[in-house]
Parts: sequence; C-alpha cells; structure tokens
Amino acid sequence: MSEPRPSDRHDASDPDDTFEEIVDEATQRDPDLAVIEAGSRTLRTHSGHPQGEAVPARPADPETDKALRAVEQELAGRWGETKLEPSVTRIAALMDVLGEPQRAYPSIHITGTNGKTSTARMIEALLNAFELRTGRYTSPHVQSITERISLDGSPIEPERFIETYEDIKPYVEMVDAQQPYRLSFFEVLTGMAYAAFADAPVDVAVVEVGMGGTWDATNVIDSTVAVVTPISLDHTDRLGTTPAEIAGEKAGVIKPGATVILAQQPVDAAQVMLKKAVEVDATVAREGMEFGVTSREIAVGGQLLTLRGLGGEYDNIFLPLYGAHQAHNAAVALSAVEAFFGIGAEQARSLDIDAIRKAFASVLSPGRLEVVRSSPTVVLDAAHNPAGAKAAADGISEAFSFSRLIGVVGTSGDKDARGLLEAFEPIFAEIVVTQNSTGRAMDADELAAVAVEVFGDDRVQVEPRLDDALEAAITLAEEDDEYAGAGVLVTGSVITVGEARLLLGRG
Repeated sequence: MSEPRPSDRHDASDPDDTFEEIVDEATQRDPDLAVIEAGSRTLRTHSGHPQGEAVPARPADPETDKALRAVEQELAGRWGETKLEPSVTRIAALMDVLGEPQRAYPSIHITGTNGKTSTARMIEALLNAFELRTGRYTSPHVQSITERISLDGSPIEPERFIETYEDIKPYVEMVDAQQPYRLSFFEVLTGMAYAAFADAPVDVAVVEVGMGGTWDATNVIDSTVAVVTPISLDHTDRLGTTPAEIAGEKAGVIKPGATVILAQQPVDAAQVMLKKAVEVDATVAREGMEFGVTSREIAVGGQLLTLRGLGGEYDNIFLPLYGAHQAHNAAVALSAVEAFFGIGAEQARSLDIDAIRKAFASVLSPGRLEVVRSSPTVVLDAAHNPAGAKAAADGISEAFSFSRLIGVVGTSGDKDARGLLEAFEPIFAEIVVTQNSTGRAMDADELAAVAVEVFGDDRVQVEPRLDDALEAAITLAEEDDEYAGAGVLVTGSVITVGEARLLLGRG
C-alpha cells in the first residue's frame, strides 16, 4: 500500500481501536476488502512483515538443525515425488482428521508445465502489496525444504516447520494405518502447508500443483481462481503424450463457478481447458484476449513492462527478472490477483498502480536466470524440459551479451534430455556434462553420449562431479582474453541448480 503502515502512526496497545481505525481508512479505498485487510494489518502492528531470504540457509542453532534433519529423514522415508498412486483419497482422509484446514481460507490454484513457481511468487507479492496475509506452497525446492511453505513472502521458519510436522504426525500415522498405501512425501508436505496456513492464519493461499491437477494432492481445495501456465510435454509417462492429454489432467483444478486465468497455450490444450470451463460454468480470461503484455523493454537488472489486466492498463512496471516468459508470467499473475478481487467480472476498476509497481519490483525467483557470480558471470536456470530450455535460451540471449557461453548441464533420468540439449545448442559454445547427487540424476556418461550427438565431440566435456564441472566451465570461460565477455549457464534440473547454488556460496 502507498500509505504508511498503521504501526508507523498508532499505538498498537489496543487492537480493537486499531482495527476500527484501519477499517474506516480502508473503506475509503475498497469497501469489499476493508474488513479482511484490516484484520491482516492489525496482526502486523504486532508482528511486522516477516523478512527473509528467498532461499534460506541451514538453521544456525545446532539443535534446530538436528531436529530439521530428523524431519527431513522421516519424510524421505516415504514415497518420493516421482512415485505416485494417482488418487486424492489419502490426502482427503488426512484433511478430514485434521478438521479440513484447507477450507479455512480462499485460495488461488496454479497448474501448467512451466512458470508455476515464478507466477506463484508474483501473485504472492501482489497480494502482500494489498496487505493480505498469504501462504504460498510451491515445489520442488531449490535448496531448503522449508522454501516450499511460505508465510507472507518468507519461507516458514525451521522451528515452525518442525512444529507443524510434529503436530500433524499422529494424524498422518492414523491415515497411514487405514490406507493401502502410506501417505507420500508430497502428500504429507501438502498437509503440513494447509495446516500451517490455517494456523497462521492466512487470508489467502497461493498453491502450486505438484504434478497434473485432477489427482494431485493439492487438489482438495476449492479455489475461486484457477491459473493455467503454459502447457508443454513433461511427465508424459504419467500425464499424457500430447498437450491435449496433459491439459485434460491439469483441467481438474478448475472448479464450478471459478475464474480461469489461461496463459497462452497450444491450440489443442486451450480447447480442452475451455471445454472444461464450460462444463463447470467457470469464467475464462485468456492471455492475448482479455489480458496480456502490451509492451516490454530490457532494463538494467530486468525489464520494464506495460501490462493489460482485466481492469485496465498498468504501465512502467519494473520486473527484476529476465526473459519474455517472465513478462508473460507477470501478466498472468496480475490477472489472477484482479480476478481474486472480483475485477473484470463483479467490478470495473483497476488496482492501485503504485502497489502493483512496488510488488513486481520486489519479486525474487531463485534459480530462474539468476546471476550468482561475476568475473565470469555465472547464471543458474532450473529449466528441465525443452520448452523451459527454449525460454531460458531466449532469455539469456536477450538479457546478456556474452561473447561465449559455456553450459553446465545435469538432468534427471526421466526427462527429455535430447530436447533440452537441442534447445540450448545454438547458444552454448561448449558444454560440460555432469550429474547431481540424487538417485534421479541421469548418468553423466549417458547424458554425454546424447550431448555428443547434438553438439559434436569437440564441444562436449564430461565431469561427473558437479563441483568439478563448475570449475571446468569457469576455467573455459576465463581461458582466453579473446573471450573476456564469456559466461556460464548451469541448468537441466532444479536439483542441479540448487546444488550449484550451494557450491557457489549462495546457500
């Protein structure tokens, strides 16, 4: 908000008086949201707006770190995120014994193939700018498991993460005993997120699906706004082999009477989404029709945008992220927040432009064309499928003037490695093939064989250890004065990027 916070002007000793004053003040701006905003702002006169790193380090306190590792170990003993039994039966049973915490607040549900986490972060920043208390649930994490659950824009504190797990653990074990399969890693984390949001409490939850939509564990919420980011081929063994088949699964997040914010899609995927919306009487806003990016230009540290939302045009928006795909994510996020506030359907008005500008200027998206080192410049991007790789390649080519770019690539074994490498081939002078430390990683030699077919033998180097790969790539970037403007891009997997981030001292 553009006006000072209540804590700057009032003695917060009497919450009731503060609440009434805020209601009176907020009513002048937005009667429909006055009470809910006043409640959030009253909370903040006591607690303040949390501040923290987008990617937190390990807890400084040894005992807390030990307790967090114990929780991580227990969660890791469950089915991983890639082993699924498509059903919401178990998570629904957990919600039931927890007292349906996911129904304690409205929510915005995000599905799609690429851009979900960045879009979620933007939505969260916009809602925070209007003084709404938010919970955000995203996956996977870059470095710390606590990143997945955020309150008011900051990852949940380790102590609170541990406490939430211990609170729901008896109920998780109760459900485990009643079901043919134990709750999975992702299902337990989803239960933790929904419980933490209810306990906070939050005014609105921003929830990213883990995979798909219909049977995704997050899909026990009835969101008033469903967001569908661009759909492309990924997880084809589980979701389908065409954009239309994948869209059919992801359309499960569209609930009766909701508003659907639909990013630009392949035609067959869009048709599936529109058909689903008609079936459940949902309203659809389409990028390129009802909203979109009016203009954008490169700026120092990001880009300057003019966005057309559901309620009008918003100009001079600085977004500190690179790439045309992030501009489109911003348009989607803005329209989702407008829809949440009823703009475009119930109300014909725009959101406060100063709040919008402030929100977008604050957005962070770790591991998405993130610069983590200079001399030479090292950029991290979590692209893990061909569409994401194409967006990253276009973004880095547009935003950086590297004379020579070295790629460090480590992928997961279940991904389209050839398609990803082909998307990067035009921009990489050389590539260092590696692997991350997880069991899901594609073997470096196996990936190298594909890389040689795409790049040729003379442009491929193999370093199975990620630290060795980073050192080799940085050496290649530094080796000749002719290439003084060389850079390094680390990509292929969120896990690879997270481990590189730690190795480069950003953890």
